[in-house]
Amino acid sequence: MLDRLIAPDIKAAIDSGDLSQILDFFRAAHAADAAEILAGLAVDDDLAILKLLEPELVADIFSELPDTLQTELAGLLTPAELTGLASDLSPDDRVDLLKTMPEERMAEVMQGLDKPERDEVKALVLWPEGTAGSLMTTEFIALPASLTVTQAMARIRKEAVDKESVYNSYVVDAAGRPLGVVNLRDLILAEPEATLRQIMDDQLPTVAASADDEESTWKLARYDLVDLAVVDEAGVLVGLVTHDDAMDNMEREHTEDMERFMGITGTADDTSYLRTPVWTHFRHRVGWLVVLTVLGLVSGLILEGFEDLLTGLMVLAFYMPMLVATGGNTGSQAATMVVRSLALKELAPRDALRVLWKELRIALLLCLVLGALAFGRVWLFTGAGDLPAGITVVSVGLTITLALVVQVISAGLIGALLPLTVARFGLDPALVASPALATVVDITGLLIYFSIARLVLGL
Repeated sequence: MLDRLIAPDIKAAIDSGDLSQILDFFRAAHAADAAEILAGLAVDDDLAILKLLEPELVADIFSELPDTLQTELAGLLTPAELTGLASDLSPDDRVDLLKTMPEERMAEVMQGLDKPERDEVKALVLWPEGTAGSLMTTEFIALPASLTVTQAMARIRKEAVDKESVYNSYVVDAAGRPLGVVNLRDLILAEPEATLRQIMDDQLPTVAASADDEESTWKLARYDLVDLAVVDEAGVLVGLVTHDDAMDNMEREHTEDMERFMGITGTADDTSYLRTPVWTHFRHRVGWLVVLTVLGLVSGLILEGFEDLLTGLMVLAFYMPMLVATGGNTGSQAATMVVRSLALKELAPRDALRVLWKELRIALLLCLVLGALAFGRVWLFTGAGDLPAGITVVSVGLTITLALVVQVISAGLIGALLPLTVARFGLDPALVASPALATVVDITGLLIYFSIARLVLGL
């Protein structure tokens, strides 16, 4: 929204050479708002504006930009400019930027960094994308348990200027393993001579650096944390996942899940819809659509196989859309609930039998309502004169109702079981949600419908 409201004024100021207006705005704006404005301008204009601003402000704004725009801008900077920018970024943002560069350019930037900064990069770059280690920052405060409150406050004042997160200080043993945590409120309210061991909270949630990044996000939300301690295989504190980084990651994961849910492939990023090229949208969408189109041919083959049934009783064709739509909607509802519960760790693949039993009971209740509606529709809108000899409205109604009941039950069970099965093999459950699920349910629904019609009506 801001880019549409303010970007034209910024563009006009650039064209007129009114640098003071540009500087005043970006110095006063929040970094996130400034980044949104830059995202609405041309890349050349973004570069011109960033070169006017102070290095610390540039780093704050740059870290809020979409990943693709960061990569574009980094490609336009000289090695010296890029090294200066990387040095001003927080360690986790610095590593994210370096990972997007070609190896030669990354080596140039690394050579220009101070040794402590290079060591931080080497420590963080080891962790693969998708792990808690890839989200963490190494800028945290660790204190011995033997320090008094007075000593701890003095230490925090000295170190805080170089740390990303200072609200929590982590109490560690001699090996660097976390024992507990104290926050600034604890320190302010405590007696000056009390030791950290006496006032710390030893109920400290941690996450392994090698754990899935979704686990760190889940723990931050579950325990209502500002930041989460990250430990290595030896249990040593190696970093923190901060709340803001977890929120950014959660947004990316949500986008990824939504795209998979709708059959859109590709890695989710934070580039806006309008800035994403048409060709990119096409590549991300076409794959699943081709697969689903091919699967859709199966439905045609089923209809062809039951052509004699449709020819003998055309009224069956009138209720086919209702059966297919009801099954698809039932399956999608079940899949959505299961996928959500898996994401929130309320369910695991081992709960499959409990989930199926629950969905069966839900489906039976749905069948009472939907079956009555289906039979009522047939009774009210199907005339006996439209039916061949030997076929009654009641028999057609029973056929439609029975088919609907079996379809609702099977769709609910399939919708619940597929995500659990996929999760069992370590894949993303959203992969089998709509529209892939809808296609499977459509195929099974047609088979159920025509098989029951042939069995009940004897055609």
